[in-house]
Amino acid sequence: MFRHLLVITGLCACAAEVPEPDASSIAQPASFAFQREHVVDDIYHYELVLPVGSDPNAAIRVHRIVREVSPWVPRRTPHATMMLHGDFATFETNFAPTLGQPASPAPGLAPYLAAHGVDVWGVDRRWTLPAPEDDVSDFATMGVAQEVDDLRAALAVARAVRLAGGSGAGKLALVGFSHGGQLAYIYAASEAARPAPLRHVDAVVPLDFFGAYGPEHAAEQAEVCARSELGYQYVADGFIDSDNSFQILVGELARTAPDDVSPIDPTLTNRGVMLQLVGETYRFVPITPTYRLLAPILDGETAIGLVETTEATSNAWLEGSPFHQAFLETVDFDAMLCGNNAPVDAPLSRITVPLLYLGAELGVGALGLHSTTEVSSSDVTALVVPGFGHADLLFAAKAEALAWEPLTAWLLTR
Repeated sequence: MFRHLLVITGLCACAAEVPEPDASSIAQPASFAFQREHVVDDIYHYELVLPVGSDPNAAIRVHRIVREVSPWVPRRTPHATMMLHGDFATFETNFAPTLGQPASPAPGLAPYLAAHGVDVWGVDRRWTLPAPEDDVSDFATMGVAQEVDDLRAALAVARAVRLAGGSGAGKLALVGFSHGGQLAYIYAASEAARPAPLRHVDAVVPLDFFGAYGPEHAAEQAEVCARSELGYQYVADGFIDSDNSFQILVGELARTAPDDVSPIDPTLTNRGVMLQLVGETYRFVPITPTYRLLAPILDGETAIGLVETTEATSNAWLEGSPFHQAFLETVDFDAMLCGNNAPVDAPLSRITVPLLYLGAELGVGALGLHSTTEVSSSDVTALVVPGFGHADLLFAAKAEALAWEPLTAWLLTR
């Protein structure tokens, strides 16, 4: 796929040595080696695998999608964002799905933002990189505290490269989808305890997720507390990899043999299983009583089609899932919502940077509004898109008008 290699000199390639930059300390001797591919028009995708330690999977993948003025020369812009993917996903499958494997027909939020003057960065967490047969013994340490450190390294890389390219040393907006949105809250709250010159983020945008339960959801919070306690016991007992083989199989079968009887549920076709997973998601993951990954066409309570997103897009999203996923991350996310024995000290009240919450009515939706009242920022905006499921924010035909345009306008005026 990638036909070119770029080495940007004058910067540090080792995450352990990337400084917490201010305008005078970003650049360091060494180099970053990026691969590059065309996306559309004058928009290009750069990709770098960044070592972050010595464990078997101690690496993250850093992405950049940006307009170019000439080959290898990104356009300068003061507006930049770092995007964080959700579960069973990568930066590409969530935000640039035409680049995924398999490729999706959905155009993607990242190229849209780039086309409108935003320098888009993204990071794939450690668990997205290993192949099915790789050593996953270090998944036992892939929790939220480690991810905060990895994200800090990725943000330092982005700021260093932007400074070297003439776009300045400005901070980035942190945009996270789903659990990536929760990670955005956690990172911003954690970073707020650091001295101002060592901070990388100047705005936070959670896409359809939340960072705290309100008092009216005490029962749900208690369930999360119990689940996290049990989850930590599972980790101690050696369960560390909650792989995504189920989602991959569902997407592949729905694409290749949609009308065949499903080997997963013989009462349904392969297409029917896919529609149940994305259109009746509350049956499996009851974040809300009507939680749906994608807004369904219903016959009674049964999903028989999709309203906003094409089935081909849904299939590609599922089939393109990374094979592995660290179970400890999921347990840590629950513990953060529980509030007891949280793995990272990150109260939402520390967040003072501008915040935009963009929710989906049939996803997390209104549940995410309470978190916006817990921050200390004086600049808070919330928008819940009616009729959208969780990932319709990323994939729906109407997403550009209902979600991407207001997001872009907010980013460009902050």
